[in-house]
Amino acid sequence: MTCPNTPSAYPFSFHCKRALLTIACSTLGFVSICASADEVTVPNTIHWTIPFGVGGGTDVWARFFAPWMSENIAGNPTLVIDNVPGGGSINGSNLFAMRAQHDGSQWIGTSASTQYPAMLEDRRVRYDYTDWAPILATPTGGVVYAQPNLGSDADAILKAMSEGRVKFAVQSHTGLELPVLIALDLLGADVQAVSGMRSRGEGRLAFERGEADIDFQTTSAYFSSVEPLVESGRAIPLFSLGVLNDEGEIVRDPAFAELPTFLEVYERLNGDAPEGPAYDAFRKFFASGFTLQKMILVPSDTPTALIEEYREAARRFVDTEAFESAAEAQLGPYTPVVGDVVEQHLQEAMSLSDETRQWLTEWLREQHGARI
Repeated sequence: MTCPNTPSAYPFSFHCKRALLTIACSTLGFVSICASADEVTVPNTIHWTIPFGVGGGTDVWARFFAPWMSENIAGNPTLVIDNVPGGGSINGSNLFAMRAQHDGSQWIGTSASTQYPAMLEDRRVRYDYTDWAPILATPTGGVVYAQPNLGSDADAILKAMSEGRVKFAVQSHTGLELPVLIALDLLGADVQAVSGMRSRGEGRLAFERGEADIDFQTTSAYFSSVEPLVESGRAIPLFSLGVLNDEGEIVRDPAFAELPTFLEVYERLNGDAPEGPAYDAFRKFFASGFTLQKMILVPSDTPTALIEEYREAARRFVDTEAFESAAEAQLGPYTPVVGDVVEQHLQEAMSLSDETRQWLTEWLREQHGARI
């Protein structure tokens, strides 16, 4: 087969970074494409495993992205969402790891609750992120806020939190609240984390009833449910977690540009940036839980040219006005991260040193009575 030399040779074509990537022919269920000297095939149907139930956050996220990906991949393959819930996403992820084909016909969508058990070496986990290649990740942010009876402003509240115990209603000590708990500990707060909430929303309701002194919510929930509390004087925001830029630096969250990040607050109170295993644990769980909050991945031995085609498909739309407008309600003011940048963040985030793991194990046991 020979590939045409101009994009106009066929009515559906794309220009890639390294080579002209053009649809050359259609075969049984596949579209053949060429990238450099290698010919690969785009499956006619891609099965996208979502290891959560229908209607959950990751399911809604995947169904939002499915048409955008399909419309921008060569040949417009059909994306079929396969929900495989159970075990907090572990069951479906294990199944994907064991059974996924390596021809690009199967994807998986993961979230923080998939990343964290792998990082913590949960015995139920049978998947390994080094076996998967990321296509796209979507970040989110989060804000920590407190009851106004603790103080008139953030500085007064932080001082009060270091002088007396405050309650925080959490789902789990090793869930999405983990980097928040580490951040609060680094700031010197005396926190009693009461676990067992069925959702972050339930934790917020405990805060509203006065049963919790502090709370934390991700961006979408903060805007919909917490901002009204702030406006009515029933909550005072303390700091955001921030976001990671492409260079791996924690910077202000564009959704909360007026709020200092945890790092800014720490440096203001202590004069220097945090360091050591506690901060290393914070960075890694923050990156994997927030910067890489939800991800599209494929088996890492999927043909390289096909992985690049999927990444290019994402690049074609993520910066367009049409996508940004459609994504505002779903993603907030965050631009999806694609390809190599995701890979760099993922490799750094998922690898815990022995020192950091030992610190985390002892800290969870001593401070919160929790075990990994």
